[in-house]
Amino acid sequence: MYFNQIAVPGLGCLSYVIGCPKAKAMAVVDPKRDIQDYLAIAREEGMQITHVFNTHVHADHVSGDQELHYATGADIYIHASAPVAYRHKDLREGDVFELGAARIEVLHTPGHTPNAVSLVVTDRMRSEEPQMILTGDLLFVGDIGRPDLPGAEILEEQVANLHHSLYVKLAGFPDHLEVFPAHGEGSLCGRGMSAKKSSTLGYERRANPMLKFQDFESFKAEVMSAFPVRPKSFSHIIQTNLKGAPTLDACPLDKRLSPKQFEAMMAGGAVVIDARDSAAFGGFHIPGSINIGFEKQLANWVGMVVDPKAEIILVVDDQADYDRMVTELHRIGYDLIFGYLSGGIMAWLMSGRPVDQLEQTSPQQLAARLQANGLRVIDVRTPAEWAAGHLPAAEHFPLTRILEGERPDARPNEELVLQCGSGYRSNIAASLLRQAGFPKVKSLAGGIFAWSNAGLPLTA
Repeated sequence: MYFNQIAVPGLGCLSYVIGCPKAKAMAVVDPKRDIQDYLAIAREEGMQITHVFNTHVHADHVSGDQELHYATGADIYIHASAPVAYRHKDLREGDVFELGAARIEVLHTPGHTPNAVSLVVTDRMRSEEPQMILTGDLLFVGDIGRPDLPGAEILEEQVANLHHSLYVKLAGFPDHLEVFPAHGEGSLCGRGMSAKKSSTLGYERRANPMLKFQDFESFKAEVMSAFPVRPKSFSHIIQTNLKGAPTLDACPLDKRLSPKQFEAMMAGGAVVIDARDSAAFGGFHIPGSINIGFEKQLANWVGMVVDPKAEIILVVDDQADYDRMVTELHRIGYDLIFGYLSGGIMAWLMSGRPVDQLEQTSPQQLAARLQANGLRVIDVRTPAEWAAGHLPAAEHFPLTRILEGERPDARPNEELVLQCGSGYRSNIAASLLRQAGFPKVKSLAGGIFAWSNAGLPLTA
């Protein structure tokens, strides 16, 4: 049996290839939208992609099922209860698929979504006993799937389903069964996933806190105690996956835009994402642009800040960065990408068009200013990060509140220094506050990491 796990950095998505080179047949489970990896494996291993399995209707990334279907003719499978509009074949509890030495059995495991399944995989070249289970978003390494994404009206039912799937459906499987989830660290489909990308049922039973509850009520209380932030992109992604995503060749063509063309698109309402690093953005940027640079959770931050139906134009350093950014955006359903500023920010500057600056304050400069005149510092990190340690003079105002339209209690012309862990989120926050009429916001370069490394004090 052939088996391979394919990870998408940042999003934390994990997809799988299962097949048999001897039988020349191969299945892809929970594919990402850019399908080149799967096509390359099929070519190199001499297999044909015949099956595409979705363990559920995903909320955090656009499925590559349509791309694979049109590229290979493979059938798409999803649970019979999923209200999808595209052509597919139904999965039901107990269905078995045999691809040569690989045997795949369907287990209906609702909870993260009502239509979720897990796939029990047997390598018949080695044993007739199952070797692994692909748990989708039911069970992660160190965590479980969140039940709130399908909607508040069925949340109670989802929590009960989640408990039953975890504590009853999986109970009959042995400890040595290997666990391969659909997500790992970086995903917003759970709360505390491990960086490790696989586990065993036995280890999760011993180490995963969500599998240790003695009764349903205590399990429910913990599950309902807090949910991760829900990016504005999630609803759009769910609807895209229910309809079937358009193939990427239907998206706007890559396009270089002159400063004049770029300016015209801005005037028409296009959102400008500046994907350069915080220092470059601070030096010069186009007024009104949002700084979301290349970081391992880039897609999640775009999903929180930018409307998924917005027309997007990009400021990047070169064509390679544009191609990389487009791939990241397509993965989460942002398809209206109309090009990038040809020649970068220098072309805009040399054309005589206005630029703005976002001052980056060093830890030493900030410490001196704080001692001299009591400058206000706004910490935009999460409550957990704040509780672990913060600048003595800082005020806490999480970025999530800014994303929801709230604003710090400050005069429009008041000088504010925004601070996060590394400077990445504070630049996003500063971009948004400048748009909202706070022209004197600044960012702490390097964030709390730089502050701490400079030997400056923190308080808990």
